[in-house]
Amino acid sequence: MQTVWLTGAEWLAVLRIGLGLWWLESWRHKDKKGWFERGTGIAWAADVAGKHRWPQVKKGFETVVAPRPKLMAYVVVYAELALGLGLVVGLLTPVALVGGLLLNLLYLVLMIHDWAEQGQNAMMALISLVALLAVSWQTWSLDSAIGLF
Repeated sequence: MQTVWLTGAEWLAVLRIGLGLWWLESWRHKDKKGWFERGTGIAWAADVAGKHRWPQVKKGFETVVAPRPKLMAYVVVYAELALGLGLVVGLLTPVALVGGLLLNLLYLVLMIHDWAEQGQNAMMALISLVALLAVSWQTWSLDSAIGLF
């Protein structure tokens, strides 16, 4: 498919790269010192999970995150960096798209009461799904250049 400036595959690559830049911005604006040294990110998530309308969210948080807050802070922050880099350069793109989709769905469930946050995560999840199903790593990616996937 040819459009005015780019082919359909190239527009999908633009979408994938834009999503990667969105993840990189999410990583860039985090107060890493607060997350890693003071535990602010996990403490905030604990507060949200503790007040959540679904008891399974609180139970899941207490089972998975609460016993290892420092590790989970690093996992969240560096997952966002890895997703962003993977999508921008197109390395392990399907893995990054599935990982991003799962992380956005997790954020959607955690932030069920925050409509502004819901919009961002829903949009990112939708872009991940479209980029995944449309095989967006076939253009402008390291995956394509080195023959992965």
